[in-house]
Amino acid sequence: MAAVRGRSQVVRCHNVQPLKLLNPSSPTAACHVVLSSYGGGMVAGDTIRLRVVGQPGTTLFVSTQSNTKIFRSDSGQVAEQHVDGTLGAGALTVVFPDPVVPQTGSRYQQVQRWELAPDAVLLVIDWLHSGRMDQGERFAFASVESEISVRVAGRLVLLDRFGFRPDEHSADASAHFAGYQTAFSAYLVGAPTDARFVQLAAMFRQQQMPERTEPHFGLRDASCAVAVAKVRDNVHILRAAAP
Repeated sequence: MAAVRGRSQVVRCHNVQPLKLLNPSSPTAACHVVLSSYGGGMVAGDTIRLRVVGQPGTTLFVSTQSNTKIFRSDSGQVAEQHVDGTLGAGALTVVFPDPVVPQTGSRYQQVQRWELAPDAVLLVIDWLHSGRMDQGERFAFASVESEISVRVAGRLVLLDRFGFRPDEHSADASAHFAGYQTAFSAYLVGAPTDARFVQLAAMFRQQQMPERTEPHFGLRDASCAVAVAKVRDNVHILRAAAP
C-alpha cells in the first residue's frame, strides 16, 4: 500500500485459496481491504499467511466479510492464520475483523507480528466467540491459540499470548470467561504525542467500567465487563467480555 495523489491505495496484491482479498472503494482517503475466503471459513490444515506493508503516510482499514468460521478437525490438524505487518513513518493501520467462531471439535491458531516506525499508529482487534451461539454451541471447540507481538523501531513493546482448551480449562471460571461467551481485545500502539494515538487512547478510557468495591460483587452480575490498561506510554489495551 502506498500514498498516491493524496490517497492510500493498494499498489500490489496477490492472494491464493483459501484467502481472498477485496479492495472496495473508500469514501475517504484511506484504503479499505476486506479479508474473505472461498469456502466461508477455514478447515483443518488450512494455513493463511498475510503480509501487510503500509508505506509512509498511508492509512489502511482491514476488515472481514463475515465471521471467521473454523470448521471441525477430525484429523487433529490445526487451521492457522499468520499476519506479518510493517508500517512506515506516519502510517496508520486499523485491523477490525468480525469475531472468530470456532465450531465443535475445531482447532485454531493465529499469530500476528507487527513492525512499526516510531511515529506509526496501529489498532488491532482480536475477537472470539465461544462457538455458534445461535445454535446453542458453547466452548465445544478443541483448542484456540492466539499471539500478537508489536515492535517499534526494532524494540518489542507488546507481546500477548492466549490459549484455551475446554477439555482442560473451565470456561465458567472467573480467571477465564466467567460465564461470558464472547471476548474482545483491542491493542493500540503509537507515539504518545501523535494526535491520532491520543484520540484513540481517550476513546479507550471512555469505555472503562466504574470501579466496583462491593465485597460480593461478581462478574456474572454485570451484563458485560470492560477493562482498560495503559501498559506503556505508547501501548494501551482494552479487554471486554459479554454474553
